[in-house]
Amino acid sequence: MITGTGITKTFKQRGNMLGKREVPALRGVDFAIAKGGSASFIGESGCGKTTLGRIIAGLETYDAGEIAIDGTPMSPLKVKQRQPHFRKIQMIHQDPYSALNPTRTIYQTLQAPLALRAGQTGRPKGWIDERAAEVLSLVGLDPGTVLSRYPHQLSGGMRQRVVIARALTVDPEMLVADEAVSMIDVSLRLGILALLKDLRERLGVSVLFITHDVATARYIGGDGELYVIYRGQVVERGPVDTIIADPVHPYTQSLLSAIPVLHGLERPGEEPVVPLEALAADHSDSGCLFAPRCPFRGDGCTSERPLLQVTDGVPQEHACYYPRRRSVIARPMSEV
Repeated sequence: MITGTGITKTFKQRGNMLGKREVPALRGVDFAIAKGGSASFIGESGCGKTTLGRIIAGLETYDAGEIAIDGTPMSPLKVKQRQPHFRKIQMIHQDPYSALNPTRTIYQTLQAPLALRAGQTGRPKGWIDERAAEVLSLVGLDPGTVLSRYPHQLSGGMRQRVVIARALTVDPEMLVADEAVSMIDVSLRLGILALLKDLRERLGVSVLFITHDVATARYIGGDGELYVIYRGQVVERGPVDTIIADPVHPYTQSLLSAIPVLHGLERPGEEPVVPLEALAADHSDSGCLFAPRCPFRGDGCTSERPLLQVTDGVPQEHACYYPRRRSVIARPMSEV
């Protein structure tokens, strides 16, 4: 299991004559992902979900809080001591082409981590070839056809499968998929999602999916947890199906209400939620972070920031002073 408590991250950018500018990326985020389980981080671009995923994979540092892997806190450990722990967590990047070295064949790409592992575990050299073919088969590729090819000779979907195969060479306990299907042709996306779902069931590997697509989050982890992130804060957390069916935070409701549907399939008689683009944008850090854009804000929303909590009649955690379960009207395609 991997857990995070109070994870905080602030980026410092070069400024103008006024000096450096600090950009909060994460504001005290808590999470827990069980072994063999699934979780999805969802939110707008720039909300901090990718930064959080990189921190979980050990590719980014954090300013405050604590990451624990299988009960072992990471902060007290030196870099070399952390490596065996973070090796259990492998990242699947958004762009499969830039994630692969164009000058190396697929065999060379897989051979490098396998040779390192063979040296550490005392395995014979022949094991490298056997394992390279095995991981390619696991992701639905023919080793005889793919091993000798270069990345540019493969389709986008095949390249993404190679990236997943490379992650499997170290027998990870968790895969962190950061928008893993957004750069792939629509006709191939379902195949990659089905593969990740299948690997989770067959190998018992945990899957953390980072996305802005609600439907993707529901497909990949329908039995897992959904974390809705807004400006670096988790504003709603709970079972995926529960949050999608009855969201309680206005930001989650606005995200769901913006999903296009075919004309005539919207459900009449339900309370609409104002789409995000129709609300005023303000980046004030006082009070609730979503208050300037919230159509249901009250007087207390601008004075103190709400924290994740559970209230009577609401099955999921939320950071809202006025939680209310709402069935969301999706806009018909004719209005998009």
